[in-house]
Amino acid sequence: MSTSASWRTHRCGDLRADHIGERVTLCGWVANRRDHGGVFFVDLRDRAGLIQLIADEAAPAEAGHALGGLHAEDVIQVEGLIRPRIAGQKNQDRETGEVEVLVDTVRVLSQSARLPFEILDDLDAPEVLRMKHRYLDLRRTPMKRLMEQRSRANHSIRTTLQQCDFIEVETPMLTRSTPEGARDYLVPSRIKPGAWYALPQSPQVFKQLCMVGGLDRYFQIARCMRDEDLRADRQPEFTQLDLEMSFVTEEDVYALVEDVVASLYRDVLDRELAQPFERMPYVEAIEKYASDKPDLRIPIQIVNLAKAASKLGFVVFDSVLEKNGWVRGFRVPGGASLSRKQIEKIEAAARDAGAGGAAWCKVTEDGATGPLSRFLVEEAGAAFLAALEAQPGDLVVTIADQPRRALVALDTVRRRAAELADLVGSDDRLVWITEFPLFEQNDDGEWHPAHHPFTSPVLEDIEALAAGQKEGMRSRAYDLVLNGVELGSGSIRIHDRDLQQTLFTAIGIPPEEAQVRFVHLLEAFRYGAPPHGGFAIGLDRLYALMFGADSIRDVIAFPKTATATCPLTEAPAPVDADQLSDLGLALALPETAEQEEQAEPA
Repeated sequence: MSTSASWRTHRCGDLRADHIGERVTLCGWVANRRDHGGVFFVDLRDRAGLIQLIADEAAPAEAGHALGGLHAEDVIQVEGLIRPRIAGQKNQDRETGEVEVLVDTVRVLSQSARLPFEILDDLDAPEVLRMKHRYLDLRRTPMKRLMEQRSRANHSIRTTLQQCDFIEVETPMLTRSTPEGARDYLVPSRIKPGAWYALPQSPQVFKQLCMVGGLDRYFQIARCMRDEDLRADRQPEFTQLDLEMSFVTEEDVYALVEDVVASLYRDVLDRELAQPFERMPYVEAIEKYASDKPDLRIPIQIVNLAKAASKLGFVVFDSVLEKNGWVRGFRVPGGASLSRKQIEKIEAAARDAGAGGAAWCKVTEDGATGPLSRFLVEEAGAAFLAALEAQPGDLVVTIADQPRRALVALDTVRRRAAELADLVGSDDRLVWITEFPLFEQNDDGEWHPAHHPFTSPVLEDIEALAAGQKEGMRSRAYDLVLNGVELGSGSIRIHDRDLQQTLFTAIGIPPEEAQVRFVHLLEAFRYGAPPHGGFAIGLDRLYALMFGADSIRDVIAFPKTATATCPLTEAPAPVDADQLSDLGLALALPETAEQEEQAEPA
């Protein structure tokens, strides 16, 4: 495969010993320059790597003068002769380290201003500064490698799915606002004043319409936008692998997704994943790990301690149990060796997660020590430790709170304790979480879909669902979890118009409203919709985990900050009044505190 172009014959990082004696033309950026007593060295960099340029007594005088006048990140074109490096000066850490280019011609194509930060592989610079000058950050080898790995990964996905007879379909970016679990980004229409497009939260409806259209197997590496509160692993716009299949069951989806992920690991990381992946029902995940995205690398399981705790005479436990709360905990194998300062970090993790704290004790050959130990006396105390299967040398940690807060705290504390005790395994653990509830109840007592309103209920629950029941309704939904991170979710979809309306009604969307908001889907279901199901994987999260990146922002070429802003373009930004006028819009922004103060009479 040729990588030459009109400006160059070779790429810098491609030169090897078998090129010795060849004349080459190279282009790239000046990585650094050195003057050794009139002998000039320059490391020239392009995407393929670095090559050493030299102008010594064998080079024309003007070549040495030109190299000596260069600055970091100047873009140059050079011509010269490939020759072997002098014995003892070869760089074994560089793929091009056996050769150098004796330069005879130097042409400066573009000069660089003073840099806001050095282009170093091991860079210590604020992330916002790196994002503001992302074009410079991308020149660093670690960032360049992440972009290359992402490209190879996307290629692997496409190859695998095309071999499985999938069709890649691009769905619209301007669509209609529909309730899919997050706030839409809205786009006003100039042609139809007062009407709005929405940017897609996902291609959900369109991929189902592809199935109605008989395309049978669809996929897309899709851009999705959600106007929601951000976290470290979230971006306002993100990329997901979106796929849908007709005439399938959950087993077909599992097998296909596993093949895609296994091929990714093989093609990009040269690693084999064991198939089939592990599976765990939602109820078991909550019971054992207090999370629907458990990190199975951690050999710690949670135990329901309500029965044993009720006999200890501990007022905190008794108070929580009287209010139908939870008392649950776990043992940390070998955790008795943790210092008091480390245990304080565990307690802080519980408080940060919303719980009042964490009650703990260390188990020794002579009994328990620590705050909880004074309640662990006689038979009741022995039964409590036996329920945990605690052994001498273990640390026992418990959480007592209402279920919703207890779940969050137990998950957080379990992860923190395992980290401090160095119990997190090194091998990736992938697990399917299955048999999700159809609905979840929020803090206000309102029910909403646990996934999205197009998820099929379990057939045996349809009659109860139609009668208005929400609690206990089961769905045909599933998630894929890697090392405690949800990679994506999917489900077998509703393909029956009447059942779809039943679910809309259950979440408070009456038939007349559904007919307006989902007319395109409900109308399509009138003309023969096949049974179908699918899945979507968040590629930014997956790639960050696969490539060992510190953040999903590192695997995105031009990411946003945690406040959904772009330091590079300074978006979001105001627009001209004329643009608003064309759209028939006027701004009514709330006054700032400073403006209100100025408006008050003296």
